Amino acid sequence: VQLQASGGGLVQPGGSLRLSCEASATIFSFNSMGWYRQAPGKQRELVASIARGGSTSYADSVKGRFTISRDSAKNTMYLQMNSLKPEDTAVYYCKGSLPFSVQWGQGTQVTVSS
Repeated sequence: VQLQASGGGLVQPGGSLRLSCEASATIFSFNSMGWYRQAPGKQRELVASIARGGSTSYADSVKGRFTISRDSAKNTMYLQMNSLKPEDTAVYYCKGSLPFSVQWGQGTQVTVSS
C-alpha cells in the first residue's frame, strides 16, 4: 500500500491549509495512520494520529488548531490546519502502520510566513 501526500504550500500566519494523504488501497489496511513533520535542523515529530477505530491524538503544540480525519470512501486521510503559526513551518509526512511494517508518504512542504 502506497501513500501520496499533497496540499502543502505557503500561507500567512493565522491562515489555514488542508493536507491530504491518499492510499493506494483501503485505509483500513493500516492499524493506525498519522501525520508527522520535520522542520530544518529538528527531528521528525508526530503531529496527529488516528487509529483504525477512529480515536485520535494530537501533539500539545497543535491541539485545538489541527484536526485529523479520514474518508474511507476516498481512501484518504486529512489534516486540517487552522490558525497556522510560523513555527508550524516544516515538511509534513503521512505514515501508515501495517501489522509488520510502516509506510511513509513523500513529504509536502508547509511554509507559514508573512
